[in-house]
Amino acid sequence: MAQKIIMNQKLVIFLLFISALFIRLIGISTRPIWYDEAFSILFSGKGLNAMLYGTLSNTGTGAADIHPLGYYTFLYVWERVFGQSIQAARMFSICINLATLILVYLISKNLFCHKTANLASLIFAILPFQVHFAQEIRMYSLLSFWLLLATYSFLRGHRGNWKWWIIFSLSSALAQYTHNLAVIYLIPLAITPIILKEKKTLILTGLASGCAVILYAPWLYYLPAQISKVKASYWVLRPGLEKFFTLLLVYLPHLPLPDNVLLPFLIISSITVTLAFFQTFRSWKEKKQGFDQAIWLAYLAIAPPMFLWLISQIIPVYIERVLLPSHAIFCIWIAWSFTETRLPRPVQVLSFCLIFVSALMGIFQHISYRDFPYGDYAALNQHIKTRYLPGDIIIHSNKLTYLPSVYFDPNLPQGYIADPPGSTTDTLAPATREILHAQAFQDLESATKGKKRVWFIIFQKSIDEFVFKGYQTHPEIIYLSNKYDTNSNELIDQIRVVLFQSGSQ
Repeated sequence: MAQKIIMNQKLVIFLLFISALFIRLIGISTRPIWYDEAFSILFSGKGLNAMLYGTLSNTGTGAADIHPLGYYTFLYVWERVFGQSIQAARMFSICINLATLILVYLISKNLFCHKTANLASLIFAILPFQVHFAQEIRMYSLLSFWLLLATYSFLRGHRGNWKWWIIFSLSSALAQYTHNLAVIYLIPLAITPIILKEKKTLILTGLASGCAVILYAPWLYYLPAQISKVKASYWVLRPGLEKFFTLLLVYLPHLPLPDNVLLPFLIISSITVTLAFFQTFRSWKEKKQGFDQAIWLAYLAIAPPMFLWLISQIIPVYIERVLLPSHAIFCIWIAWSFTETRLPRPVQVLSFCLIFVSALMGIFQHISYRDFPYGDYAALNQHIKTRYLPGDIIIHSNKLTYLPSVYFDPNLPQGYIADPPGSTTDTLAPATREILHAQAFQDLESATKGKKRVWFIIFQKSIDEFVFKGYQTHPEIIYLSNKYDTNSNELIDQIRVVLFQSGSQ
């Protein structure tokens, strides 16, 4: 009988894994990429020495780039084996996210029962926040893996297996090498023994954390320069209290969503979280078995977002994607509220249906979304190539359309207008541009000097923002229109492509 239960459980785990893989493969080839993803592929492809130069060179406002090189190094190795295609690069993130799914199962099973572990894994598998970043060619999937591994290692070490403290140190250090904001999860995790008043665990956690800091020390030397870069030029604004409401939407259906469904899904998200809070409170009040684990899960799901919000009041760095590991813990907490409490069966079914509807909506939006900052860059390049003439200049209004276009066709001569030095958008430093061989111009005048035909590329969103402010169109288009005649004006996805030429032609 026991063997049959084990076999059935293995089958359930296998089906969960396959289902998660299937969901994450949807749209892997058809979803467009954006600037950050193009940067990841192009930057990692330059090799470690070039990445070090492109990251750590002093720009006068700190380091050239704000991220450590852990993810880019792993991606570089992956690309040497599987190539630099979008599908190959996305598969790296997908594989890492699937490994995180296993950790979600193991953490859940370590704390509770198979039933909770199965449901937590299912919720993790279908929620769009995880699906989105499982596909994205960025470091957040890897960051979540290291932090969930640190969490599992903490649990095992806390229960007496000292070897897991070594893994805790390694995974914590690797998380910091992946993203500087790993600390917003690691600190709440590390101070757990203080909250629980467990002196022995506190000593072991302190020693393991100290080892992690030593392992991270080589990069810690450069951290102040990277912080200076964030202070001087980073696009994130200081968050307000509204972030706590949008976080509910991020955690369940994910964003962006169509305006007409925002309120219904905010209500669904609020109901789900309120229910979990209520069940946690009731379990604590009744001192039900496992209530302390549930409180710990709620703490790890909530403390890092609050910590990130507080830090962002000083240095605005509030980006929801670094909360991916807290979201994984959130999935376990929600599963616990269904399986380990006296929640009536009809409420369980209704609540899970609401989560499932949220997941369907979010995944559909994730697959179908084509608005800013995405675009069909392959079609954009092909459109230009069919009419390109020797001597033409192709200018992108900024780097957001430039790098993805270069990824799809590195041989097509293109350039872009560099961000104003020291501005909040000045995130592609000269050293980084140098190793990417990026062609940057100070302004349109210097870029178009002596040119008879100019291809100008800009997001329609940028034009609309200026029109909303009362302008006739974008100032750069006004400048070019005063200097040239308009030959053609096309909209490809969300990208405006205008061909200007001198009247003498």
